[in-house]
Amino acid sequence: MVELNNESIEQRVARAVDNFMEGYGCCQSVVAAFADLYGLDKEMALRIAAGFGGGVGRMRMMCGAVSALVILVGLDCGQTVGSDREGKSACYKVVQELLAQSKAENGSLICAEILGLEGVEKAVSSYVASPRTAEYYKTRPCAAKVESAARIFAEYLKKK
Repeated sequence: MVELNNESIEQRVARAVDNFMEGYGCCQSVVAAFADLYGLDKEMALRIAAGFGGGVGRMRMMCGAVSALVILVGLDCGQTVGSDREGKSACYKVVQELLAQSKAENGSLICAEILGLEGVEKAVSSYVASPRTAEYYKTRPCAAKVESAARIFAEYLKKK
């Protein structure tokens, strides 16, 4: 495992935000920033995380940046034997801890709530991805949520 210090944490957090600003989804941006730690190249990380954008398939459910935390915890400590209940429980514990931290920092784990959308009908208006324009970036808190998730995961790794 790569040693994470304050400088490398800031580099990974910046990489996650840069990924988002290049047009990748929240989940993709965070997972790709840490993929190398788990033997994944960037392309595979982007594919694994692709469907989680827009709160899972643009359904505005769990925030993509939060979904990235779940994926990364699974890569870090997920059980590999189906009957390993202890390992599964340990993974769930870390997921719950990091998601609680994310909720405390960001007010919600739900994409629609974070974006201030009202009602599921309004939130799930289309599967078509929004164009990434200057206006999009100005009106969305997503880059800050990507930064928060990347920092939460990096700090978790540093404390391990």
